[in-house]
Amino acid sequence: ILKLNGYSFCPISKDSICAYSQSRGVMMASPKMRVAVGQHPGNDKEYLDFALQLGCEGASFQTPDIKGDVKWDAADVKAYLAPVHAAGVKVESFENVPNHFYDKLMLGLPGRDAQLENMKSTIRALGEAGVPILGMHWMPQIVWRTDMGHFGRGGSYVSVYDHSVVLDRSRDSEIWVARRDERDVNLKDTFTRGSFVKLGVDTLTVDQMWANFEFFIKGIIKTCEESGVVICFHPDDPPAQELHGIARILTSVDNLERAMSIVDSPNLKLELCLGTVSEMDGENSVMDAVNRFAPKNKIAYIHLRDVEGKFPLFKECFLGEGNYKPYEVIKALHKHGYTGSILDDHTPTLTGDSAYGHRGRAHAIGYIQALIEVVTNN
Repeated sequence: ILKLNGYSFCPISKDSICAYSQSRGVMMASPKMRVAVGQHPGNDKEYLDFALQLGCEGASFQTPDIKGDVKWDAADVKAYLAPVHAAGVKVESFENVPNHFYDKLMLGLPGRDAQLENMKSTIRALGEAGVPILGMHWMPQIVWRTDMGHFGRGGSYVSVYDHSVVLDRSRDSEIWVARRDERDVNLKDTFTRGSFVKLGVDTLTVDQMWANFEFFIKGIIKTCEESGVVICFHPDDPPAQELHGIARILTSVDNLERAMSIVDSPNLKLELCLGTVSEMDGENSVMDAVNRFAPKNKIAYIHLRDVEGKFPLFKECFLGEGNYKPYEVIKALHKHGYTGSILDDHTPTLTGDSAYGHRGRAHAIGYIQALIEVVTNN
């Protein structure tokens, strides 16, 4: 029972909180679908200014630069967030911890129990610091591409994936891997050519990957609930069944639903990257995912990007020229009452752009903001 100045409400609900607020003459804004900036590790003034200048109230932080060899402590998370709060920017989410925080958990290797305890400690630290969402992935090898270049509209710089390159082991040196642990400030989206993650195993089956995932979810979820932190997972990019002998499991909408059914908890959701879902089966899989998970409140936040083509061959592109119609996605999200954040992601690099991609990201953010305004005002 919630008791506030003599008022009692049970159960706690949005309506009861609003009733109390209105009785005290306080108006509370309802949650709404919104755009946030993302994919940046720092809390620097340039990033925070970028968010505010684009009219974004909040920001997500990608593998944030917080000290810690095996976990994060609350004091360090709070220190990291101090300039964010000072700038008046809302903390929407943290996206990813360093891979070595939980690589043994993904791979089922000795030492995973210690990593599980450290991940619990990290989640408690995030909760104490007021970080509401932790986005993660279940890809030991992370994200792969097979080419980068000026292949996009007007010669914009985009990535390409061609599975035939991956199948030809003589072409391993051509593969680009998103290595955030080897971050190069001059490279877009942290892709590094030919730099594979050293795993310590040669093969992992689908059944092993699911078993490892289930072990992690069941081991972590109570801590998430107690700490008030939503944990969410990114679909596998690319959605290949395996890469060089390592199975991938979050490769279809049905598999995403299986992942969400491992435990019944409001603190387990999807980090729904619609670009990756578009790689699965284009518009069909994107609309299926939105219409399947939004009504169940199983989407923590969204990456709104797209590709032309689908697995095994696709190319990243500007919003509006890919497999699905962004307007229809926003319309469906609004219909289903989605009130989370939407991030741009993997935007094409424009002429004169920065390594972070300020120009391409500003274009995508403005595009999404306009769609939200049109849909929600009609």
